[in-house]
Amino acid sequence: MACRITELILDCADPERLAAFWSEVLGYVELAREDDGSIEIGPPGVGAYGPQPTLVLSRSSDPRTGKLPLHIDVNATDRDQDAELERLLALGARHVDVGQSGEESWYPLADPEGNEFCLLRRRIEPVQP
Repeated sequence: MACRITELILDCADPERLAAFWSEVLGYVELAREDDGSIEIGPPGVGAYGPQPTLVLSRSSDPRTGKLPLHIDVNATDRDQDAELERLLALGARHVDVGQSGEESWYPLADPEGNEFCLLRRRIEPVQP
């Protein structure tokens, strides 16, 4: 038997803002809201503990931003990389310089609070509930 990642927790200053951003990026919906201000988002119609991990945006007075020890990579499911890049930028992502050469097949980006993530080139099939 093995373990499976069920939740990813991201400390942030504004859970509302990041929940809205990441819900649009991933096609997720709000699943739960805690008294401490945390918001859990996940795939619609599946909820927690499905085949994809949920994302918990946890309010913190001292969130780390920039290069995190763990970051998120995303792949488009219904468009090419350039179209997805334009969509992410319109949602509030921004380009970041992480020392890339310009020859990479991915785009390093940051979410509205500065957390780095990468948009990879490969288009993948969406997970079916």
